[in-house]
Parts: sequence; C-alpha cells; structure tokens
Amino acid sequence: MAQPEKTFRIGRCSASVFINTFQSNEGEKRTFRSVSLQRRYRDGDEWKTSTSFTLTDVPAAIAVLHLAMQHIASREADVGN
Repeated sequence: MAQPEKTFRIGRCSASVFINTFQSNEGEKRTFRSVSLQRRYRDGDEWKTSTSFTLTDVPAAIAVLHLAMQHIASREADVGN
C-alpha cells in the first residue's frame, strides 16, 4: 500500500491523505488527493482498525477530517500559484 502524504490523529481516530494519479482518455496525467478515515481499537492484546465509529468517536473523526480538508486545500492552492 502507498504511504500517505500526511496523517492526522486525534485520540483513536486518524485521517490519512493520499496522492493519486490517473491518465485521462486524452493522455493527460492528473493527480488528486483522497482521504482514508479510520479508528483504532484493541481486541485483546492486538490493535486493529475499523471504519465504523461510535458516538464518542465522532467529534475526533470530524476534527481529523477537518484537518485533512485544510491540508488538501492548502496543497491545491499551492499548485494553482
């Protein structure tokens, strides 16, 4: 799996920003960013991840998504200059 460009963590929640590239039908290479949101939890002695969130996880999930959005917006603004 590709390494994230940036990961934001608050508590058990994290949002990772990935850079993706694709080639259009016209042959133009384009990049875009995507966000992966997850929550870590313990199952016995083992740490696992999930993409479902409890009510108590939602504020942290919103916060890390907001940080990821700000990061993407600043990167996209840098590209436009």
